Amino acid sequence: MTEQAAFIRQNIVEPRRAPVRTTGVIGFARERLFNSPLNIAMTLIGAVLLWLILVPVVKFLLVDAVWQGSDRNACLESNVGRVVGACWPYIQAKFDQFIYGFYPAEERWRVNLTFALGALLLLPLLIPRAPAKALNSGLFFAAYPVIGFFLLRGGGVKAFAVHWVADLGSGFASSLVDAGNQLAGAGATISRGWLSQPVAWVGKALAWFGEGLGWLVWPLEWLRDYTERFHSPLWADLTATAVIVSLLVFFFTGGFRNGWRALFRSIAIFIGIAVVIKVMRLDQGGLPIVDTRSWGGLLVTLVVSVTGIVASMPVGIVLALGRRSTIPLIRVFSIAFIEFWRGVPLITVLFFATYMLPLFLPGNFTVDGLVRVLIGIALFAGAYNAEVIRGGLQAVPRGQPEAANALGLSYWKTTGLIVMPQALRNVIPALVNSFIALFKDTTLVLIVAIFDLLGQLRASFADPNWATPSTLFTGFAFTGMIYFVFCFGMSRYSLFVERRLNVHKNV
Repeated sequence: MTEQAAFIRQNIVEPRRAPVRTTGVIGFARERLFNSPLNIAMTLIGAVLLWLILVPVVKFLLVDAVWQGSDRNACLESNVGRVVGACWPYIQAKFDQFIYGFYPAEERWRVNLTFALGALLLLPLLIPRAPAKALNSGLFFAAYPVIGFFLLRGGGVKAFAVHWVADLGSGFASSLVDAGNQLAGAGATISRGWLSQPVAWVGKALAWFGEGLGWLVWPLEWLRDYTERFHSPLWADLTATAVIVSLLVFFFTGGFRNGWRALFRSIAIFIGIAVVIKVMRLDQGGLPIVDTRSWGGLLVTLVVSVTGIVASMPVGIVLALGRRSTIPLIRVFSIAFIEFWRGVPLITVLFFATYMLPLFLPGNFTVDGLVRVLIGIALFAGAYNAEVIRGGLQAVPRGQPEAANALGLSYWKTTGLIVMPQALRNVIPALVNSFIALFKDTTLVLIVAIFDLLGQLRASFADPNWATPSTLFTGFAFTGMIYFVFCFGMSRYSLFVERRLNVHKNV
C-alpha cells in the first residue's frame, strides 16, 4: 500500500511583486513606446522633436534669462556680455499693467477683492461633495455679478426696477411711435401707388403698437413719479418692486395653496438686496467710479470670458429647446437666431455692438461699451452652445421622455429633471471646448479699443524704456503661460467631471 500525505498550509502566501519588466517606467516603455517597430520609430522621432523644442525654450526662459534690472540696459547683450534670453525684469515692471490695465493704483484693492470673492464662491461649486450647493450657486450666479459690478465700477444706485422698466418702456414706445410716423410719411411720398399704401399701413401699425405699449407702461410711469416724491426714492422704488414681484411670484406659483414658499424666498432675496445696498453704501453714492475704459489686462479677459461662458449657457439651452419645439413660431425664431449668429464673424458682432447698437437705442438710454460687448459675446456664444446642446438632446433615447410622460410628469419637469441632465452630460467635452475657444477669442475685443491681457501686452511694447530684442518674446511667453494655465485647468476639470459622471458607461 502507498501512503497518501496531505499538506495543509497554515498561513496565506505573501503576494509576489510583479516582474520589473511589466511595471514602472520599464513596463510602460516596453508596452507603450517600444512594443513594435512603428512605435519605436515614432518614439525616437518624438524624442528628437522634444529635444529640439524643449532645450531652446528652457535655455531662453531659464538658463540665459535675466532676472534683475530696472530698465532695458539690464537685458541688452552689449551690457550683459553674453547671450540674453527672457527679460523677466520687464515682466516685473509691467506686471500690474498686465493684470489691472489702467485701473487706478489706489483702487486696485477692489479688483483683488472681486477676484477673491469669485474664487471663494467658485471653488465650493467645483468640489463635488461641498455642502450648500444651492445657496452657493445662488450667490455666485445672482449676487456675485451685481456685487462685482459695483466693486469694479463703483458708483451708487439712484433708482430700482420700477424706474428702469418705466424709462426703458416709455423710451422704446416713443421711438416706435416716431419710427411709425416717419414710415407712414415716407409711404405718402412714394410715387408708386401700389407701394405707398402698404408702407403707410406698416408705419401706422407700428405707431399704434407704440401707443399701445405706452398705455401699458403708463402705470409704471405713474408709480415711478410717485416714488420720486419720497425722501429716498431708491428705497421707495425697491419696496414697490419687492411688492410687485413678490405678489406675481406668489400667484403664479400656486397662490394661497402652494405659493407661500416662493413668496418667502422672494422676500428674502429682496431683503438681501437691501442689505447689499446698505453695506456697500450704494444709496449714498458708493465707491468712486472707475470708467470701464480704464479696465484692462487679465481683469478684462476674465470679465469677458466668465460673463460670456455663464450667460451663454442659459441662452444656448433656451435656443436648443426652441429649435426642437413643436410650436412653429418658436422653432422658426430659434432657427433664424442661431443661423444668423453662427453666420456672422465675432469681429462683426463686436463692431455692431460697439458702434451700431447705440443708433437703435432711445436717445435718453445709453449702455456702457463693455456691457454692449458682453451682450454681443454672450449671444454669439449662446448660438454655438445651442447646437452643441441640441446634439446632446438628440442623443437622449426617446424612451426617457416617454417614460416620464407615462409617469405623469409635465413637459418642464421632464425636460429639467430627466432630458436636460442627460443631454448636458453627453456633451461635456464639446461644451468645454467651446468655453476654451471663447476664453481665447476674448483677445478680439482689442479691435474695439478694449485692452485685454494681450492688448495690454502689445501696448507695453511701445515703452522705450524696455525696448530690447527679447522683450517681445518674453511678453508673449508670459501671456501664453497664463492662457495655458486657464485653458488646461478647464480641460482637466472637464475630464474629471466626465469620468465622475461616467458618460460612456453604456458604450
